[in-house]
Amino acid sequence: MNKVFLIGNLTRDPELTETSGGVSVCHFAIAVNRTYTSSDGERQTDFFNVTAWRGLADTIAKYVKKGSKVAVSGSVQVRNYEDNQGVRRTAVDVIAQDVEFLMTRNPQSGDDFYDAPAPTPTPAAPARKKPTLESFDDDGDIPF
Repeated sequence: MNKVFLIGNLTRDPELTETSGGVSVCHFAIAVNRTYTSSDGERQTDFFNVTAWRGLADTIAKYVKKGSKVAVSGSVQVRNYEDNQGVRRTAVDVIAQDVEFLMTRNPQSGDDFYDAPAPTPTPAAPARKKPTLESFDDDGDIPF
């Protein structure tokens, strides 16, 4: 099974293009922090190139920008190519199947996104009066 889940921040604005057949494709990169720190106390970061297609590509290009936090699920694709000097290279890309935006819309501007604030605790509902139980006459007969 080829499945990857990543949460990170965009390192640049997404680039939306179209194939010659008119299919939307969006390229972006995300920086993902590792869960541990190195011996000198620094957190390591990995960088992933991500590709999204069709409607997902259009949505990403419309709603996220450099610095936006996203969750990406998809698959890993490895490709080989030759660079300008003729050296054989390998590239690893993530093909996005789903992207969740982990930002909320800024109510002041209406179009910018910002990190979602920590949820504020909701006040407890007022205590409701407990129902009282009433006694009833039982003749000892089993009803079934």
